[in-house]
Amino acid sequence: MKSALPKVLHTLGHKSLLEHVLDTANGLNAQSIHVVYGHGGERVKQQLARHNVNWVLQDQQLGTGHAVEQAAPFVPDNQPVLILYGDVPLIKQQTLQKLIAAAGSDALGLLTATLADPTGYGRIIRNAAGEVVKIIEQKDADDAQKKIREINTGMLALNSTRLKGWLKQLENNNAQGEYYLTDVIGMAALENIAINTVQPDAIYEIEGVNNKLQLAELERAYQRQQAEQLMHLGVTLRDPARFDLRGELEAGADVVIDVNVVIEGKVKLGNGVTIEPNNIIKNTSIADHSIVHANCVIDSAVIGAHCAIGPYARIRPETRLADHVKIGNFVEVKKSNIGAHSKVNHLSYIGDTEMGADVNVGAGTITCNYDGANKHKTIIGDHVFIGSDTQLVAPVEVGAGATIGAGSTITHDAPKGELTLSRSPQKTRQGWKRPVKK
Repeated sequence: MKSALPKVLHTLGHKSLLEHVLDTANGLNAQSIHVVYGHGGERVKQQLARHNVNWVLQDQQLGTGHAVEQAAPFVPDNQPVLILYGDVPLIKQQTLQKLIAAAGSDALGLLTATLADPTGYGRIIRNAAGEVVKIIEQKDADDAQKKIREINTGMLALNSTRLKGWLKQLENNNAQGEYYLTDVIGMAALENIAINTVQPDAIYEIEGVNNKLQLAELERAYQRQQAEQLMHLGVTLRDPARFDLRGELEAGADVVIDVNVVIEGKVKLGNGVTIEPNNIIKNTSIADHSIVHANCVIDSAVIGAHCAIGPYARIRPETRLADHVKIGNFVEVKKSNIGAHSKVNHLSYIGDTEMGADVNVGAGTITCNYDGANKHKTIIGDHVFIGSDTQLVAPVEVGAGATIGAGSTITHDAPKGELTLSRSPQKTRQGWKRPVKK
């Protein structure tokens, strides 16, 4: 990966490669999950400490068989065991359920795949009757065996007592000098244990990550999978290839999402919500029939119904917009409550503010909420009109129905229902001439 970050902590969507596998395993109602770790493992344990797993250290990396052997003492006898890989993140729960069913109580379930180019994978060797007899690794395969297109994915299900017995018999007399887990397949065949194979619905399910190119390819497969699920649920995606879901999205009916939209964390979109191009929406709920125009960033906010935001707006955490609010172009709102039918249309900053209903905020208005050490609150009553280029120096309150003249700097409370303004007197110097370049 050419990275200081352990491979299984690289992210796919919103979570690490290993978390994808752990979530899938938990979905199978696993009695226990054991993670065998080596390089960078302490960092992996720290980052994924919230997961209920048994961490098993593999001091020396002596192959897949050796890795599984480290976990074997923690597994009870005569229990079904499923072996997965922390860098193969997109294996589906349905595929693994079929694999477990194939193993049953007395067989071995083996997940295989048929590839157009099997280079690098272990090949499935079958006898004349079509029964699996062993797996041969790429480096140990002869020319005829390398032409076989059915490959081993490494994932298998089997009885724990049989697994432990076969692990003790593993040898490392191969090109890699490693203890191959795949050798248990040959041992099962010699003991006339049925080896039942299952194949995944999609090849991306069994693809692992060893470099950034493979990570990017799986990212697109993952995003396409999520996009398809959303479209089946009725969401309109203008271009599924240009949509990223890095979290969870709950969407109502008739939701339309245009291109280059990124959804992060937990996002809820009500009925009839429209998201125009190039938006980032994170941990936010947007109520029915609101529209987010192009090129906005919305983070940890609550947006009411029939609102219009943007283009080029930024809604920061702890912002709540009531119904029918309009936030226009180049407006930033932070930690503020804005009442119904209020408008902040152009080039403004509203921070640490309680704003009432039917307020009109003129272009270039800012709330001066920070004095260099502490944040202060601005309170704006209902039906207030604030003229353009106004500075409200907090803490300050503008009473209901008040009008603030354009170009004012308001440092004291403005009474309700009155016009308040602060301006330097306008002067004209008659006969004044512009300087002339010498």
